[in-house]
Amino acid sequence: MFAGLTGWHLLIILAVILLLFGAPKLPALAKSIGQSMRIFKGEVDELKKDGKDGKSDQVADGTATTTTAQSTAAPTVTPAPAPVDPSTESNPKS
Repeated sequence: MFAGLTGWHLLIILAVILLLFGAPKLPALAKSIGQSMRIFKGEVDELKKDGKDGKSDQVADGTATTTTAQSTAAPTVTPAPAPVDPSTESNPKS
């Protein structure tokens, strides 16, 4: 993939990067890339650790959760009473 790149090619690429970003911004750019890589590495290590020991840690600690069977029957819902129209009431007030 990089077989055709020589030292001169890399030097030209670095010069273009320097022109695009400017000399004062390069240290901040390198610092932010380093911090991002450090965070990424930590997250990958954490995922690897969780993948290996995740199930065995839960069983050893006694924190493994068991699923309980839930009732599949629908809950009983009582309908709300229908509103009464005063004009059609059977006992008119006298």
